[in-house]
Amino acid sequence: MSTVRRTILAFVVMLALASVSVSSLEGQGGGAILVGRLDTPIDPVSARVLAGWIEEAERRGASLLVLEVDTPGGRLDSMRDMTGALLDSSVPIAVLVTPAGARAASAGTFIVASGHIAAMTPGTTIGAASPVEAGGNDLRETIKAKASQDAAALLRGIAAQRKRNSEALEETIFEARSYSAEEALELDVVDLNVRDLTDLLAQLDGQEIDLNGTNITLSTSQSSVEVLEETPVQRFQGWLANPHLVFILFAVGGILIIVELVSPGGWIPGATGLGLLLLAFVGLGNLPVNWIGLALMGGGLVLLFVELQAPGWGGFGAAGGIAFVIGGFLLFGDTSVPGLPAPDVRVGWAVLAGTAVFIAISVFGLFHFSRKARDIKVVSRASQIVGQTGVVRSTLDPTGTVYLAGELWTAESEDGDTIESGETVVAAELDGVTLKVVRESSLGTI
Repeated sequence: MSTVRRTILAFVVMLALASVSVSSLEGQGGGAILVGRLDTPIDPVSARVLAGWIEEAERRGASLLVLEVDTPGGRLDSMRDMTGALLDSSVPIAVLVTPAGARAASAGTFIVASGHIAAMTPGTTIGAASPVEAGGNDLRETIKAKASQDAAALLRGIAAQRKRNSEALEETIFEARSYSAEEALELDVVDLNVRDLTDLLAQLDGQEIDLNGTNITLSTSQSSVEVLEETPVQRFQGWLANPHLVFILFAVGGILIIVELVSPGGWIPGATGLGLLLLAFVGLGNLPVNWIGLALMGGGLVLLFVELQAPGWGGFGAAGGIAFVIGGFLLFGDTSVPGLPAPDVRVGWAVLAGTAVFIAISVFGLFHFSRKARDIKVVSRASQIVGQTGVVRSTLDPTGTVYLAGELWTAESEDGDTIESGETVVAAELDGVTLKVVRESSLGTI
């Protein structure tokens, strides 16, 4: 073997040994400390963010993942996903409620309890996790008992796995109790009270914890600290998960699609409308959607389109606008099962009113311009009847009947004269459903 080949082989072996050495150190807790912050409601977006952070920590062999929390709570299904990810993590996770004034309310209580280490800073609170209806109202006694028992069973399981005070945690459900940082520490709801992140890492150095059945000793004094950020896609999804924005995107996108259908040929309104609707559906995927509300909004758009295709007295347009606004009011809020107290997710009255005005102006504008483009004039029934000739069927004395424009009308002689059956008359005026007529011969010739 040549000298060059020996050198290359030796270099490859050194790299392999270095890689094994680094992996070994990271597996023993020698990796970086990663810090992520959850300061939004608990929803599918935050659940995916947390899952991504845990995967990143596991991939990099981090010695510790710190999750800073300040949340009002959120969706029950997302909370279950997040607690499952925390309980199954192969990397130690410390959940810290911070800064002063922060809270881990409702579903946030379960998140804190699921961490390997639970800590709070002074001036923070945890608790108030009693099940309620989607709108925040109290449940009926029987349903409340069942929902509370289900939530309590989950919290007891978490407390048993993390060796925390299950009775004190259950009181956050059955009695809607909230605890200050000092009370939570005294009741063994959390493990530590710390001043800040630096103090947390100092107190955790050398502490032994149970990681999936294995006792490990944390080493945090020499590890580097890295802050985890949401990815651009996650930030964009979080931005779209706004009920007001989703409703507006749906309204504008739907109107632009109608514009394309009413006046085909141009691609800009249709393409823009389709793009806005797709963005609206991305946002809907991250919010508690009431499908009845979504169906009403879709039906409202269909009625608006029908109004523009077959113009009349505006009934279809009015019904479509009303259906769309009612659908927007009902669009959010999962009413199928009770859940934990969560931030109110709904479209505000101001946005609903503004959208109703926008729809009315849009439909009126489309109606006007489409009629102008097609050179269609909408005329009244009276203007269609007046001036036409008909035949008297029963003598007008001065009231009788006249056959005119393919219909039998109640008619009255305009000048009060008697007009015999069989004579030809001309419609002079339409008074409600009664025609006023004159003899054709009385009009003379020119």
